[in-house]
Amino acid sequence: MDYIFYTPQDKVSEEQKKEVADFLYEHLDEFGDDHDSIMRCINFAIDDKKKFGGFVLVSKENGQVTGAVIINKTGMEGYIPENILVYIAVHKNQRGKGLGKDLMLKTFDKCEGSIKLHVEPENPARFLYEKLGFTSKYLEMRLNR
Repeated sequence: MDYIFYTPQDKVSEEQKKEVADFLYEHLDEFGDDHDSIMRCINFAIDDKKKFGGFVLVSKENGQVTGAVIINKTGMEGYIPENILVYIAVHKNQRGKGLGKDLMLKTFDKCEGSIKLHVEPENPARFLYEKLGFTSKYLEMRLNR
């Protein structure tokens, strides 16, 4: 398995961004967002003109994407975790083989500071997050306008 990090310091092509967005759109299943939202998240993470940034981690096997993670920096160090794991997905054919855990551990190594994520209670990935040390401190509430 090959692992690639895209950061704001890298020259990431629109084709590479689209490859990640297409993968996430397909493999996030019912826990995903629309393609445009995923692209905006990628651009936030790796656009060198953004104030906070982040990174994208991609795993590939034989040139095909098998997993992806997007981390956005929050800029809120000290009172909210410095990083938010916005998206993580593993190819349907790779699930149950430890790739999700490997992606998470590589993400931990790359991140400076704490990490938060949002997960639906019925998402089976929740159990991996708990095994890796994530706790549920708050109930998220939103006012959507």
